Amino acid sequence: MTQLRTRFAPSPTGYLHIGGLRTALYSYLYAKKNNGKFILRIEDTDQGRYVEGAVDIIYRTLHETGLHYDEGPDVGGEYGPYIQSQRANEYLYYAKKLVESGHAYYCFCTEERLQSLPDVNGARRYDKHCLHLSAEEVERRINSGEKYVIRQNMPVTGNTTYHDAVYGDITIENSELEDQILIKSDGMPTYNFANVIDDHLMGINCVMRGIEYLSSTPKYNLLYDAFGWERPMYIHMPPIMKDAQHKLSKRNGDASYEDLVKKGFLKNAIINYIALLGWSPKDDSEKMSFEQLLEKFDIAGINKSPSIFDPVKLAWLNSLYIKEMTPEAFAEYATPWIEGCYLKNFDKALVCKLIQSRIETFGEIEDKLRFLAEFPPFDSALYDNQKQKTNADTARQILPLVKEKFTQVSVWDNQHLYEALVQLAEAQGLKNGKVLWPARVALSGLAATPGGASEIAELLGKAETLRRLDISIQLLK
Repeated sequence: MTQLRTRFAPSPTGYLHIGGLRTALYSYLYAKKNNGKFILRIEDTDQGRYVEGAVDIIYRTLHETGLHYDEGPDVGGEYGPYIQSQRANEYLYYAKKLVESGHAYYCFCTEERLQSLPDVNGARRYDKHCLHLSAEEVERRINSGEKYVIRQNMPVTGNTTYHDAVYGDITIENSELEDQILIKSDGMPTYNFANVIDDHLMGINCVMRGIEYLSSTPKYNLLYDAFGWERPMYIHMPPIMKDAQHKLSKRNGDASYEDLVKKGFLKNAIINYIALLGWSPKDDSEKMSFEQLLEKFDIAGINKSPSIFDPVKLAWLNSLYIKEMTPEAFAEYATPWIEGCYLKNFDKALVCKLIQSRIETFGEIEDKLRFLAEFPPFDSALYDNQKQKTNADTARQILPLVKEKFTQVSVWDNQHLYEALVQLAEAQGLKNGKVLWPARVALSGLAATPGGASEIAELLGKAETLRRLDISIQLLK
């Protein structure tokens, strides 16, 4: 059996969009699941949209996420070069072969003439005006320096059918297919032409891509047929939606892998979540390691219906990965977020211990712990807690006792501070919550915080803890 060869062929037009990363992920997983090869090709024929540095983003993202390609521009391979702009001579050669066989033709129509064609529902369809130019006229016009493109000569009758592994048999009426441009006036190939030539010459026998190419694939197949080449296997994937009406889109500035990392998402969580945007395993697992994805991935699990990118679910999944980290790994990863704000002045180990189980993304660390650096006046209504049966009056009675008890604590750590509060509650004949709740509010000025009163006090230190208790007691007078 011929070895399976999949490819990821992004255009260097900016950051690597989530949809593009999903295509790369599925292509990688399917290749590796079937002992095949995964190839990276850079499709940069549209020089007008080229963004400096975008190629490096592609390399970096694939390497960081573990999608190591077997062949590519920076790793080499026997089917190179793997950058389209470096293969320009091949495209013109094959386009001329199509002209010779009657499957393509030279077109000299000016922009003015093209704009004069009938506008049908916002689109102007080319009318094969140059199809029957004689070889002599074509040669004369080329030699005289006229600009031209090479167009594919589409059949006008019958239909074209192909099989997609997800959507089944797809049939398109040939009359719906326009004579697309294969070679542009600057001599560069269009995407539609270049990817067919490259896929064949690189031995790509499985093409995985977004559903937006489902209806245009017959154009590609007519090229394969014209050359007498074997068509690849097609696997089209459902769109990733921002909401019920709008697709997630690079042009709209929607999420990229690097954006998510900067917001504090872990790469393993991102890859795990992206895998679920259009695919589900037979056992309906949600949290899966990269190794488990390799084991479970099957194209039978790719859905036909669109998937909605849900930041809430991604954050939930990310929180599971954060909780699994060792304290050492968490501290190392959290360091940039801690060192980049006021938290660098606190004991990092204590900050990490307090926050690890209480965040969904690392980007939350600064805001969730802002109360450690800021302590503005707050409303005494925060002491109201129906469950703990506390209010401002309770706090007036308890807080002076808390301050007195904390003054006597000799070992300033969470264990001893918590024991001091519990002992106070016991001595007053109160449930623990009636002491713990007012103490936490008094130290934070908030109704909800990561950690309780004793954990907050440990981080604040003795002097700051007693200072805040004084302030809170004064606010109640």
